[in-house]
This record gives sequence, structure tokens and C-alpha cells, in this order.
Amino acid sequence: MNKSQRLLELMMAVNRKRKFTVKELAGEFNVSSRTILRDLQELSELGVPLYSEVGPHGGYQVLKERILPPIAFTEEEAVAIFFASHALRHYAVLPFKAESSSALRKFYNNLSGDVRDRIDEMKNRVDFVTPIRQAESPYLSILLEGAIEQKVLLIDYESKELRSSRLIQPVGIYASSGLWYCPAYCFLRGEIRVFRCDRIYSAVYDDSRVEPLDLRQIHLGNREDLFKMEPEEEQLKLYVELSKEGVQRCEAELWSPSRLHILEDGTGRLEGDIPRSDLPFFAKFIIGLGDAATVQEPAELVDEMKRLLVRLLGKYS
Repeated sequence: MNKSQRLLELMMAVNRKRKFTVKELAGEFNVSSRTILRDLQELSELGVPLYSEVGPHGGYQVLKERILPPIAFTEEEAVAIFFASHALRHYAVLPFKAESSSALRKFYNNLSGDVRDRIDEMKNRVDFVTPIRQAESPYLSILLEGAIEQKVLLIDYESKELRSSRLIQPVGIYASSGLWYCPAYCFLRGEIRVFRCDRIYSAVYDDSRVEPLDLRQIHLGNREDLFKMEPEEEQLKLYVELSKEGVQRCEAELWSPSRLHILEDGTGRLEGDIPRSDLPFFAKFIIGLGDAATVQEPAELVDEMKRLLVRLLGKYS
């Protein structure tokens, strides 16, 4: 094995291991300890973050921010990866914004000239449009870490009604129409709630020793199951007929997949159970669909829509 190949395989080996000794690596690569020491020195100069510990249980470790080994991409894969990351630029805040910008810059600068030229030609011809928002969401990183680590957070949150302190245990974060949201178990309400991240004014790890719930099986991928943890609430039967335009607008809603039924001609319906407390939300949404939607039931939803429309007309009478 030549030196360059050995260095590449050594980089991959140390990235796999939490801790290792020179003797272990020398045996694995069938070279002397002195050779391994020289190789580790070269890896360190290349940027692999190694540090050593002395003593009988000493050895080498790779710091948490370790460097990944080289990966070969085809030209099409490189272009796809670039634009997947490039699309995130529309978000003023990301849980990993600095790292994303740094990674994209490194990736672009290390591409061959002809691939860079191709990307430059495509930059103004391919885009993933997201509304540009003025809202700030500075606590995305701690919300995401809390979800991953199953930790309880204390947040200062402003709902539509009031501003208050809440203990929450995040499930994850997601972006929709330029805004960030955090589904989380709210210890104040005793149920899963969805929090607007731009309405969170502070977020710290809780030190009151509230016992976290086991939410490891709850994640954004099964978000339809998130609200099964809620207390029993009266459910109303929803049935709304939709035109083709109504179907297309409902397809963009995160809550719609389990309720949206599409027919062969492109029309469809919203059908399923909704909590009574969600009537104001559905009333506003369906009014926004205009004549692309017709409510058949529940009657309570029609009444709520009429109340909203009367109030709206009152503003202009």
C-alpha cells in the first residue's frame, strides 16, 4: 500500500474510532509505530482534529468536529447537492446557517472549473422559492438539540392570547412558507402543541429537574400521530367539497394528507375528524379558498364562517 492510499484509509479509520492507540493502528496497517506517528502528524496538518492523552490508558482521540473522508461524486450528483444547499439561502435563519454556508463554499471551490461554470450558468435559472420573512427565529439550534437529546426546555413564548413561560420537550422543527415551527410536548397544557419559533423570545435547558417524556418514537415523519397524545376532545365530522384549485391549495398544507381525498378528474374533498377547538382555524382557511370549497358539514363550521364574515363585513360597512 502506497503512502497516499494509506493516509486516506487512515483518515477513514480514525473517523470511525472514538479512541485508538498508535500500536493498534500500526497493527491494523502492518507498519511501524514510527510510521503511524508520522502519518498522524500529516493528518493533523491536513486539518484532522486529533489530540493525545498520556498515561496508561492514554491514546489518541478525534475531536467532535471531525473531518469526513473524501467522497467521490458524479457531476450530476455534485450539481444536485449544490442546489439542494443553495436553496436554503432564502431562509434568514437556519439551525446550522454558518455551517451550511461554509460547507457550500468549500464544496463549490473544490469542484472542477467546468462544473463550477455549469453551476454558475444554472444559478439564475433554477430556484426553490420561499417567502422572505422578517421574523427572527434565533433558537432553532437549541430546539433541534432538545428534540434529539430528549431534553426539557424553558421558553418565553408569545401566543395569540398572552406571553408566558413554558416548559416544553421538542419533537423537532420544520419550515413552512418561510416560517419555522416546533411541535413539542407542553407541560403547561399537558399535550402536544405546535409553537411558532419566531414567537419564542428565549430558550434554555430546564434546571428544575422535570422528568422528560420518552418521545423517541415520535418524530416529524409520523407527525399525524403527534396529537394522539392529547387528552380526549370532542371531534366533529368534516366534509368539504373541493374544486381542482381547492385540491391544489390544500395539497400545500401540512395537516391535509390524512384528510384530503383526490378524485380522478382532479377535484376532491376534505373528509375526517377535527377537534371542536380547531373550528376557528378551519373557518379562516376555508374562507380563504373562496368558491373553490363548499362545506357540507359540520354545521358548526358553517356557523363559525358566518361569524367571521359578518365581523369582516362590519369593518367596511
